[in-house]
Amino acid sequence: MTSELEFPDLLRLIDERSRAFRSAVSMASTLDVQVPTCPDWTLRDLVHHLGEGRRSWAATVAAGPAATSRIRPPSDGDAAAPREPEALDAWLAASTELLLDALRDAGPDRGCWTWWGDSQSPQTCGAVARHQLQEVAVHTYDAQLTAGAPQPLPTDVALEGVEEFLSTCCATTSPWPHEPAVVDYEATEGRSWRLWLSADGARVARRAGADAPGSAATGRDTADTRATGTASEIVLAAFYGRRPLEALTIEGDRRVVDRLIAWEPE
Repeated sequence: MTSELEFPDLLRLIDERSRAFRSAVSMASTLDVQVPTCPDWTLRDLVHHLGEGRRSWAATVAAGPAATSRIRPPSDGDAAAPREPEALDAWLAASTELLLDALRDAGPDRGCWTWWGDSQSPQTCGAVARHQLQEVAVHTYDAQLTAGAPQPLPTDVALEGVEEFLSTCCATTSPWPHEPAVVDYEATEGRSWRLWLSADGARVARRAGADAPGSAATGRDTADTRATGTASEIVLAAFYGRRPLEALTIEGDRRVVDRLIAWEPE
């Protein structure tokens, strides 16, 4: 499925969420505090992860469609993350600019290596921008929570995030190892999606409008389970485990949602 946001909007929102991340980091009394939603990491580790990831994806985008794997720049020299907070903040800002510059130069339609080859997301720079927005948005929530001031994802980012996660991280040709099931995700902002799970894998479509692909895989047009909440709650609770599932209203067979969260397709 294609993005609801135009490519320039994706880049603008990556920059906006990156600035919000840096602002949250600056509010913390120390960078050595544990991140509650990433318990193996300190806030410093989270900054390093985000900055190194931006540099790696910038290099991968710049390499073009000929790249056969994600490129990981050397961790020494100019790329090394400094320890002093002000210098670390500048390093993170520069990391984001490297990614944004690479994406602008490439444009949304150029091919790019990605790890989601058999999903419903294309292997393009536009799809990379879409996924990078979600990564920085969720980690901004992590940083805000660590600093004691968590905020829901902005509505446009969260609505994009529901569809991006479903089409990139859920859609697959790997067989669903349980009985066929249909899951509906209903955002209170007025958008909804349907996910079909079967031996043929997982397929997703927006519910409004045309016939959804994959319905023949289950032979049913009604959902076994429906998860309802704000788009931010769906992203943070159902997809990334940042909030408890109780943040959502779940109707029908709760086991389907639990199995879906535990599922690790090959």
